Amino acid sequence: MRIDLMAGATLSAAAFHVSPEPTILVFDSGLGGLTVLDAVRRARPDGRYVYAADDAAFPYGRLAEAALVARVLAVMERLLETHRPDLVVIACNTASTLVLPALRQRFATPFVGVVPPIKPAAAATRSGLISLLATPGTVARSYTHDLIATYAGSCAVTLVGSPNLAGFAEAELAGTPIDDAALAAEIAPCFVTDPDGRRTDVVCLACTHYPLLLARLEALAPWPVTWIDPAPAIARRVVQLIGPARRNADHDGSVHGAFTAGISLSAPLRASLAARGIGEIAVEAMPLTMQ
Repeated sequence: MRIDLMAGATLSAAAFHVSPEPTILVFDSGLGGLTVLDAVRRARPDGRYVYAADDAAFPYGRLAEAALVARVLAVMERLLETHRPDLVVIACNTASTLVLPALRQRFATPFVGVVPPIKPAAAATRSGLISLLATPGTVARSYTHDLIATYAGSCAVTLVGSPNLAGFAEAELAGTPIDDAALAAEIAPCFVTDPDGRRTDVVCLACTHYPLLLARLEALAPWPVTWIDPAPAIARRVVQLIGPARRNADHDGSVHGAFTAGISLSAPLRASLAARGIGEIAVEAMPLTMQ
């Protein structure tokens, strides 16, 4: 049975207390969750926000499943104790599909995850040709194939597992953008022309890092397509759980950043984070122990 990653909690929205200015923690292995943070902040500008990046373990795709579950549980335990959020958004496809059940079992805090946007892609396509652009792990995961069978059975779905795009997005934010040719090579398999002349018209961005590169991907695409970013749907789910912003609510727009290593926190990256409202950054060191 497929787990509802965006459910948030087994409780109803009224069954847990939410403060008038809720603290929302957005979690990812690296910087991809910034795209989700932006969307959630627009939906609840009055919230207090923590952006937590487990950069000591980035990228999560290199970890075995058992090691990943243990890692995220350990990091989350510390984050919950330190920041006491009202709700946590797991802004990472890999962690959402593998770790959310364990998180919900261990902790009472509501969790919202990320779903590969297959359902809206199937609704948006006119040609019937969809591409799912994701990490190799997400492409291989049974959850992804279940979504396709459930929501896109009448479509031809091309699965593209990019080994490099997440790293390219991190480099872009750190002030060292990747050249056009390298980016174009990563997305080229997404663009399919059928023998009858139909072409891919929708690309699902199934890694939260990828929308960080969206403007460049649009410019490099061989023809125009609809790019589907899951972040707006996540923001809507957060509002469903904790309610809309109070009218005329005060907010300062600041976000606390928490990194488990901080090795990549160069001056250009700090400037990029500050431009996204993350002016206060702490390194809450938690080295990854590989066994």
